[in-house]
Amino acid sequence: MKYQRWNLRRPGAPAARRALEEAGLSPLCAAVLSARGLEEPAQAAAFLSSGPERFHDPFLLKDMDKAVERIRRALECGELICVYGDYDVDGITATCLLSEALQDLGGQVVGYIPDRSEEGYGLNPGAVSRLARQGVGLIVTVDCGITAAAEVEFARSLGLDVVITDHHHCKDKLPAAAAVVDPRREDCSYPFPELAGVGVALKTAQALAPPQEREEVFRRFGELAAIGTVADVMRLTDENRSLVRQGLELLGRTRRPGLRALLREAGLEPGTVPTAVTIGYGLAPRINAAGRMEQAMVALELLLTRDEARGEELAQALCALNRERQAIELDIYQQCEALLEAQPQLAQPCIVLAGRCWHQGVVGIVASRLAEKYACPAFMISLENGLGKASCRSFGGFHLFAALERCVHAYAQTRGAPLFEAYGGHEMAAGFTIREENIPAFQELIRALVSDYAGGRPMEAAVDVDAEIEHCGQLTVPEVESLSALEPFGAGNPKPALLLRGACVLSCCDVGGGRHLKMKLRRDGVVLDAIFFSANAAACGVSPGGRLDVLFTPQINEFRGSRTVQLQLCDLRPAPTRAQLERELFQRLREGADLSRWEAGLLLPSRQDFARLWRFLEQSCAGDGVDAGPALLRQAARQPDGRCAYGRTLVCLHVMGDRGLIQMDSRRLRLCRPAQKVDLEQADMMRRLRLLLEE
Repeated sequence: MKYQRWNLRRPGAPAARRALEEAGLSPLCAAVLSARGLEEPAQAAAFLSSGPERFHDPFLLKDMDKAVERIRRALECGELICVYGDYDVDGITATCLLSEALQDLGGQVVGYIPDRSEEGYGLNPGAVSRLARQGVGLIVTVDCGITAAAEVEFARSLGLDVVITDHHHCKDKLPAAAAVVDPRREDCSYPFPELAGVGVALKTAQALAPPQEREEVFRRFGELAAIGTVADVMRLTDENRSLVRQGLELLGRTRRPGLRALLREAGLEPGTVPTAVTIGYGLAPRINAAGRMEQAMVALELLLTRDEARGEELAQALCALNRERQAIELDIYQQCEALLEAQPQLAQPCIVLAGRCWHQGVVGIVASRLAEKYACPAFMISLENGLGKASCRSFGGFHLFAALERCVHAYAQTRGAPLFEAYGGHEMAAGFTIREENIPAFQELIRALVSDYAGGRPMEAAVDVDAEIEHCGQLTVPEVESLSALEPFGAGNPKPALLLRGACVLSCCDVGGGRHLKMKLRRDGVVLDAIFFSANAAACGVSPGGRLDVLFTPQINEFRGSRTVQLQLCDLRPAPTRAQLERELFQRLREGADLSRWEAGLLLPSRQDFARLWRFLEQSCAGDGVDAGPALLRQAARQPDGRCAYGRTLVCLHVMGDRGLIQMDSRRLRLCRPAQKVDLEQADMMRRLRLLLEE
């Protein structure tokens, strides 16, 4: 199993699902949206809408008026403006976007992206000095700068103004810049704080244009905003949903030769509309590779070039850098794996590893892989010349930036000195620079924080399940196609995850050189193809004839003109026997846990079930009762047709005890005969089962 816990969402009420269907949604869409809390047609319509009405006024961002005023002054005076970005996809797309937007307004613009290994993240004094000598009068940051208080002061001492546009979390003191535009500022009332850095850059470009031209600005740059937003794993809800959905359409017909070439290299078929998956797994790794391998300007040039041949050349260069990155990543990952296998205690409650000669640009990806595999936050530190540069990845909702701030304050209180040379980030990803001698103290502090967050127990990998498939007849091509209305999928709006219980394995084989598992499954008389990537039959313990519970995302497979439903598995586990399943459901019911309608239906007894059990007990009980062990339950659960109804029998026994018809004492079961008639439907468990079935 990939996940220790499958959290089945509480299904929406039947009336709510019917209302969504009457509003035009398919049953599968209605089930997913209602399970996610969107039960009213108006709520669903608002979520699904992606028109220009979802875009907020850029001047709702704090300091946007100041930023626009200072940038316009630079444009009017002919000042040389530097757009200063970051070396990841968000930063590179933001640099391209704002550079071109300022050039469109007649500005003299240079783009600058720091070298990852030589300069590190964000503004640095060396770069500021070089830009001042170059004649730059104004620096506009994108996707960085919110923590650069000292660097802004240094720039001001050289006569340079700085306008900061960023989206990372702020520290207590903001830089003394000409303007600080960041939707995460505590004093910023912008309605949607989840913009990426490129989203803030887009808002800045729109604010510089007259209101009637803002839609045109989006049409010019929406594809870049979509790429950066998806790549930075921002929430795809509200404004970001509209931005990405419309941006993907623009990307499908992009005029940028470099992007067209990169889409071809990523395997996108001509005429195919890209999806968020196209960005996440096709474009983003290739663009990111340039920054990770200290060649971010190659990616920036790819976005900026208008030359077809140069676009092809740069796309191939990015693919080569990505292959090089993959080889380095694998080497570091294998080193970490060997270390954690030899010393498993290093993986709890979090992973903090430091190594020399680890490529700084790659350790973040390794941290992501380790966090996912070991189900805990991971901190990877690349050491060189007594300094460590760390990349951190979260797990289980642990807030990285807040944790780093707590470490800083705790260390300052006890040592009276700074723990980090620099740090920044957000909830899911962060980074810091630390002196090598401070690493043990950091390790102690962060381990304590993670342990406290997890309640002293190991974290568990969990996944939310949107709905259970009650009959495979629901999985038709039109129903699965209807789920595309929920796209784009990503953070805050994951692909629908569905549960199918008790599927029989008809056949299974490893494909893709043994890297993936392909199966044919059958349930309800329906045969379905399934694929489980990065898994094989031996590792999963799968063989023909076995029964599985599978967690999956449905998709359409096209082959030789035929379109069929295929299950792309997220996880699987051996299906319990019917008796095991019903015992587990009964225990959950007793503990007050939520059950699905299908699960409640397995447990709800009929009047005939109660009558049959009562007659059986009358025949079985002697004067002092009968032993209420497993043998009695097996006999009592046996139905006239030979099948066993363990769940309903357990409920009957519980209800009879609740209503005073039987007594249990040291595993002896005795019958009671109340003087008055007993209404079994008034038992709490029966009322709860009825309510679950009505929902």
